[in-house]
Amino acid sequence: MLRHIARRLGSLHGQIQFSNGLKGVSPNQLLSKETHRHLQSSLETISPISMMSLWPFSSQPRDFSQPNSSWSPEMRKVYDHYIALCDTDSENGEKQRGPWRKLPSYNRSIKYATAGIHLSKLIQAKARLFTRNVKEQGATFEYVVFVNKEEKRCVCVFQAGHLLEGAPGHVHGGAIATIIDTVTGSLAGFLSGPIMTANLNIDYRSPMPLGSVVLIHSALDRIERKKTYITCKVTSTDESKLYTEATEQTEQFCY
Repeated sequence: MLRHIARRLGSLHGQIQFSNGLKGVSPNQLLSKETHRHLQSSLETISPISMMSLWPFSSQPRDFSQPNSSWSPEMRKVYDHYIALCDTDSENGEKQRGPWRKLPSYNRSIKYATAGIHLSKLIQAKARLFTRNVKEQGATFEYVVFVNKEEKRCVCVFQAGHLLEGAPGHVHGGAIATIIDTVTGSLAGFLSGPIMTANLNIDYRSPMPLGSVVLIHSALDRIERKKTYITCKVTSTDESKLYTEATEQTEQFCY
């Protein structure tokens, strides 16, 4: 029993070290300088306990929301726009923190989460997040989430890959529901801690062309005790076309 407690405390100490500044690991070993800067800024706004829920990694993670060769020029243009909002120029020309933060996106977490102990070691080793389980870049879900803590909202830039086809030439409704649940859940988790989806209502307004780049806007509606309510809409990048509207209710839970 004492050995088990010691191991748990050692693991907790290591995770807190990670959340308090990635001690012992240089930014170049772990992430690009740009991503490291924005991750560090995000870490400063989140408590160590929240960090252990959102980024509970004990090894070097890969951020799958970084630009890659599959991104279209439109995807990269919108990404660059929101990255620029993460840092702003002060009067003396120095960079200062902007209102937006880029959230990193990994392909697994269950290996490092307490809930993982209830699964077999084989499943733990093979588990991958649903939206990040295909190795081919650009084939399924290419997305990056930016959050504005003060305004309690987030924007996701999403590019639908060729393996997400439903009706000929258009994105499958289930894939649209998946990315909406991912984004609204990210915002609810950012604001309320560990959550699970309790209810998701979707109105499909217009078919989404396969390979298109869209914006997924999510905002906090209200929080009632352990329940968090989020509104969402999916639009073209210029916001002239509405593809989908949705509402989601999540509930807090403990591993």
